[in-house]
Amino acid sequence: MRNYSVTEFVGFLNAALNEAVFPDGVAIEGEVAEYRVSQGKWIWFLLKDNSSVLPCFGTVWKLRQPLEDGLQVRIYGQPKVHERSGKFSVVVDRVEPVGEGALKRAYELLRKTLEREGLFDPVRKRLLPKFPRRIGLVASRESAAYSDFLRILGNRWSDTEVNSVHVQVQGKDAVDDIVSALSFFSAHPELADVLVLTRGGGSLEDLQAFNSEEVARAVFSSKVPVVVGVGHERDETLVDFVADVRASTPSNAAEIVVPDRIEVGAAVESLRHRLVGRMEQTVGDRLTDMDRSVRVMERGIMSAVSSFRHRQRDLADAFVLFADRVASSSRDLSRLEAGLLTAPDALISRLTERLSSGSRLLESLNPKSVLRRGYAIVRHQGRPLRDATSVAVGGRVDIELHRGQVGARVEDISK
Repeated sequence: MRNYSVTEFVGFLNAALNEAVFPDGVAIEGEVAEYRVSQGKWIWFLLKDNSSVLPCFGTVWKLRQPLEDGLQVRIYGQPKVHERSGKFSVVVDRVEPVGEGALKRAYELLRKTLEREGLFDPVRKRLLPKFPRRIGLVASRESAAYSDFLRILGNRWSDTEVNSVHVQVQGKDAVDDIVSALSFFSAHPELADVLVLTRGGGSLEDLQAFNSEEVARAVFSSKVPVVVGVGHERDETLVDFVADVRASTPSNAAEIVVPDRIEVGAAVESLRHRLVGRMEQTVGDRLTDMDRSVRVMERGIMSAVSSFRHRQRDLADAFVLFADRVASSSRDLSRLEAGLLTAPDALISRLTERLSSGSRLLESLNPKSVLRRGYAIVRHQGRPLRDATSVAVGGRVDIELHRGQVGARVEDISK
């Protein structure tokens, strides 16, 4: 008998369980009970049947759909004895609902969650290009849906490049394949103007990948508009609600993404007829307008010519009147010229006479002329003396004579 430490024994048990007994892990079916989430990232629940219970532990990001008590599921994981607690549990790697009832219940739970988050909101859905040059196809190349889509696409509109990515559409690898393909086209948007995600019909379990949270969120996050055509018209998956456009079948998806060349040709021909008719009508209307405009111009030109002739006659009459006025003005100028030739002599004679008369008047008013006759001008303090009372006895006065001046003193004043 070998002695072990506790750590050695727990390690031995886990190695035996994971390497020798269950090297590929385990898949166990049962009913979920006592489900709880801790700190928003750890999950615990019991997996039970009529006789036993099994503790299960995992992380929320390992879940592909919400869980609740009473849900019948199949878990995939590894059995483990936890070192710190010594408790045995299965570390869950993946959970899948089992049975029609459980699948429907898981579908409803996830649908409500995604709807609350706005993944189904019609406002965010994008319009598809009318004439896509490149189509990205995510499908199984081994499926009838793949060949049906390409056949309908070629019949309707052959001038389109199809870039396809092969994926598993059911089974354990389907979700990862589809998410990877959608991420590839989002990383290379130049490869597709529109994406088509498609597969044929099947049971609810067959379509489980298209009801997974990962695929729904990948469709929601796609940088390229997505058309989903899964199953038959009656089939309904979560990605149908998330997609920008839902097609009822894979063939309907081909009808949605490209137009029908016959319908386009007929529409083009109809448009051509309408354009020709519109052009003919427009040309006829323009010719009518031009003819009307020519007539209006003719009337305008004739009116202008008539007005010009009237103005020409008025101008001739005005010119004759102007010539008469010029002749009259010429005669008036001749008379003025004759008057100007004699006017200077008479004017000079009159001015000379007036100048002589003014000179005689000025000479008679000149004080010097009065002084020559024996009169004198007496000044006191530089001003003419007109009143004897303006000077006192003994005051000095200046007497201006005809020739020279005399200074004197006042000896007597007689008022």
